[in-house]
Amino acid sequence: MGTQILAIGTAVPSARLAQSRTRDFFAAQPGVDRLTSRLIGAAFDQSAIDTRYSVIGGLDSDEGSISNSDVFTEGRDLLRSPSTGERNLVYRREAPPLSAAAARDALERAGVSASDVTHVVTASCTGFFAPGPDYLLVRELGIPTSAERTNIGFMGCAAAFPALRSAARIADSQPGSVILVVCTELCSLHIRSSRDPEQIVASAVFGDGSAAAIVASDPMPARRSAPVLDVGAFSTALTSEGEADMDWTIGDYGFEMRLTANVPRIIGREVASVVGPMLGGDASGGVADIDAWAVHPGGRSVLDRVQDGLGLSEEAMQRSRSVLREYGNMSSATILFILQRILADDAMPDGATVAGLCFGPGLTVETARFTRVAARTEHVAEVPETDVTGATGIPIGAAASAPATNSASQLAR
Repeated sequence: MGTQILAIGTAVPSARLAQSRTRDFFAAQPGVDRLTSRLIGAAFDQSAIDTRYSVIGGLDSDEGSISNSDVFTEGRDLLRSPSTGERNLVYRREAPPLSAAAARDALERAGVSASDVTHVVTASCTGFFAPGPDYLLVRELGIPTSAERTNIGFMGCAAAFPALRSAARIADSQPGSVILVVCTELCSLHIRSSRDPEQIVASAVFGDGSAAAIVASDPMPARRSAPVLDVGAFSTALTSEGEADMDWTIGDYGFEMRLTANVPRIIGREVASVVGPMLGGDASGGVADIDAWAVHPGGRSVLDRVQDGLGLSEEAMQRSRSVLREYGNMSSATILFILQRILADDAMPDGATVAGLCFGPGLTVETARFTRVAARTEHVAEVPETDVTGATGIPIGAAASAPATNSASQLAR
């Protein structure tokens, strides 16, 4: 059978941010002059994002009183600038239940018990503590305490593929392993009011979310009543430049993202040469052999440049654009939201080929190939949306498979 992704689960926090209202919140902050207001408007309006989710209340969300709002806002109108320590305390409180919600969703979809899990791999770049989410997942879910744990930290938006790659190598070398992979990012913890175009873009595009995957190998039987993803090859490449254009550092008042307008230009210029080896050495010819694309939506302009650089159709970009529109950029969790939609698409033929692209600090480009293997037996009804407490219809834990220059305007486009 080989190594497969049996299922993917997702979860988002309860505070739903409408992009237009969040734009107005940032534009109304003290010290925002006319130029900054225009940059905020351009970044938010040209982001191709309608909604995002956050563990922070008070950002003019659809929810009224949300925990953590007192840390970040005063009177729902003023954005505070909490210290890195204060922000990380919120991460420590909110990341574990969100991770557990996504993990439970994945386990239920896969038909796998927590007691079957032999390894846990976690990835995150938006907070730190120890014992961390990997440890708490074992305790919370009832995973055997003998399960081996690996945490991949601070690899940014591209970290899901190194996490899956680690899981696949475990599965390949230890047949019968069941690996729980969880990517959880609380990007909104590091927002701030700023005149810096790069910080404005970060405030306009990043959101919070968690996604989990169940990876297993023979003789662990896949649940053949549902489609799975056969795991193929992974690759890593560094672009010729970009080290100073995308980075993620720890400051006194949160983690600081540098994301210049050169990022989409570099990606657009080099994506064909990077993707070529994954496609058999010829990007122009290999693109036609791919049935579905999962491209990390670092922003609208990144998707535009990838589409142009590889000559992809609008249909090929649809899942990436819809996840961006509905959730924003959730860093490492985002690509799994897209892959979940590919898994859920019963219109895809058996044996459909899937190509994935992620972009991280450096600039690092991670690629992966999968094959979607259709269900062999009766169709299993879709798992209902669940939250941390098990209620239905609440945003946290909601399944994502449903339809879901240095100027701010340049980067947001």
